[in-house]
Amino acid sequence: MSEPSKNPLSNDTNSSLNKGTTATSTNPINNENSLVNTLLPVDSNGEEATGVKGQVNQLIHQAMANNPYFAAGGGLMILGSGLALARTGMIRLSRVIYRQMIVDLEIQSKDKSYSWFLTWMGNYPRRISKHLSVRTNYLKHDNGAISTKFSLVPGVGNHWLFYKGAIISIKRERSGRMIDLVNSSPYETVKLTTLYRDRHLFNEILEEAKTIALKSNEGKTVIYTSFGPEWRKFGQPKAKRALPSVVLDKGIKATIIDDVHEFMNNGKWYSDRGIPYRRGYLLYGPPGSGKTSFIQALAGELDYNICILNLSEQNLTDDRLNHLMNNMPERSVLLLEDIDAAFKSRKTTNGEPGQTNYNTSVTFSGLLNALDGVTSSEETITFMTTNHPEKLDPAIMRPGRVDYKIFIGDATAYQAERMFMKFYPGEKTICNQFVEKFRSLDTPVSTAQLQGLFIMNKDRPLDALKNIGTLTESQHYHYSGSHS
Repeated sequence: MSEPSKNPLSNDTNSSLNKGTTATSTNPINNENSLVNTLLPVDSNGEEATGVKGQVNQLIHQAMANNPYFAAGGGLMILGSGLALARTGMIRLSRVIYRQMIVDLEIQSKDKSYSWFLTWMGNYPRRISKHLSVRTNYLKHDNGAISTKFSLVPGVGNHWLFYKGAIISIKRERSGRMIDLVNSSPYETVKLTTLYRDRHLFNEILEEAKTIALKSNEGKTVIYTSFGPEWRKFGQPKAKRALPSVVLDKGIKATIIDDVHEFMNNGKWYSDRGIPYRRGYLLYGPPGSGKTSFIQALAGELDYNICILNLSEQNLTDDRLNHLMNNMPERSVLLLEDIDAAFKSRKTTNGEPGQTNYNTSVTFSGLLNALDGVTSSEETITFMTTNHPEKLDPAIMRPGRVDYKIFIGDATAYQAERMFMKFYPGEKTICNQFVEKFRSLDTPVSTAQLQGLFIMNKDRPLDALKNIGTLTESQHYHYSGSHS
């Protein structure tokens, strides 16, 4: 048999086919198949696993091998989506872990502990702070001297401190848009962050801050004044004034003190009888007679603070007066100085000599309602002072508004003697001569004038005796008020 004729093109054709076959190996579909084969599990004999897993693998294989869109980049889309889902899952997982392991404490600027904490942190040594702010304490003393104290506290920003083995992150923030309506200052917060296991340290820190704040006021009287609708500390706490340092006429001081103690010890008696538990005192008399000094000493004796409310304040209204009197700090005596200035009928605008230019919006009825109206406060001790009792309306003198009134006048011989011996102990002989000369003066002398004379002649009782005549040369307030 003759050999089949060889087609010269057959080799080329086979070669071309082989080349074509080789070229198809670079086809994306085949690449996808290789990817699928790589991902799909196989058994020890190199065959795909049977059962449900094998069927799933077969479906995936068909979808990937027969889908032209996958070959055009769908695999990358699936891979990207998977990474995005993984990232979202990690974020959510981290949040869950954060909530379980981290705890925050937020202190708002309107809370009392806010300033306590900043003061405590400012003095705490183991902290890292690169943002500080300054607090300036300005105090003008009675003798005219001025003392200024600067204290650095953590400013706006991030801080770190190490407290009892724990690391605490502190962030102080200030809002540029929100305003604290109470004090008209930017709204601030301080956020403390630490591990959940150390959350009990927050209470310890706040207790330490509170103790330091209260300790700084021990043995002192805190003076509060009104600022908008709230009470604010006025300057630095003052050392308690001892009661013996205030010399009133015989029997006056003891009578008032006994009445105050009786009131404070009979709260249940008032409650059982449905009587409002409050007490009002009116001290009237000429200036310089010691009315305000006695109230300050009494507050120190009771370990109370003093809330001073000036009724002639320009922007004081009935609503604000009522709000302030019902929201005083605990253990405080309310002091209303120059109570007669509350009447709008006394407002003058022409500046006539001898008249005071008041510009208050407080009405007489508003004052009465604040003292004993439906919304008036309970468990309060109110002291009122005036130099013009004759200008007070009888309605304000009604019990429940003024329960106890007493005249505190110019210095008497009894007061002159007691004050002289207080400034010059042991100088009894010179004191008797001083009292005799004092009796012969034909001009009323206030206790403030006597004190001024003794201060000018420190440790020189004879000079005080020689210069007693200067008391009549001092300008003295002419008091025409009646008393009984």
